Amino acid sequence: MLRRIIADPRLPVILFRIDFDLAGKVQAQGCPSCGGRLHSARYPRKVRCEKDLPQSWDLRFSFCCAAEGCRKRTTPPSVRFFGRRLYPAAVVVLLCALSQGATARRLSVLRSALGVDRRTVARWRKWWIETFPETGFFKKVRERFLPPLDLNSLPLSLLLRFGKIALEGLVSLLRYLTDLSPNAPPDRSR
Repeated sequence: MLRRIIADPRLPVILFRIDFDLAGKVQAQGCPSCGGRLHSARYPRKVRCEKDLPQSWDLRFSFCCAAEGCRKRTTPPSVRFFGRRLYPAAVVVLLCALSQGATARRLSVLRSALGVDRRTVARWRKWWIETFPETGFFKKVRERFLPPLDLNSLPLSLLLRFGKIALEGLVSLLRYLTDLSPNAPPDRSR
């Protein structure tokens, strides 16, 4: 299932378009510091994943203020990236969700298909269960989920609230998590 979703050729196109729209909204608002016009300052991202991703996947939208003396960088939220992490957000969410209840063999197949180390997945799972529920983002939104989410099965319980484990549910969840981007699970496998 994971491979089918990640291999779906629509996924990178959909996520790129969402990021493009988010970037357009940020650019239209102007510089958050001085209100100046924002110039494009896109930069390449080194994305770690064994799957061949389209070239556009490693392009991060960013802006730089055009006002002399300001020049502050503004980076819009993203559905493709969790902050500065190396793995795509879709891989982090799906691999952690599908690792719950998986046999050791099945988990090994999932990890090797994407080139993710067992310890990295363990760190991500720990982040979802221990750190994510304590984030300001989750504290603000947790009461929107009735019945309450099972915190011990995050992110699976969250993904299931956005539909079944399929492309549409994943895209909806990633949209929902855009405000979380800077606080995503640490990726120490650099």
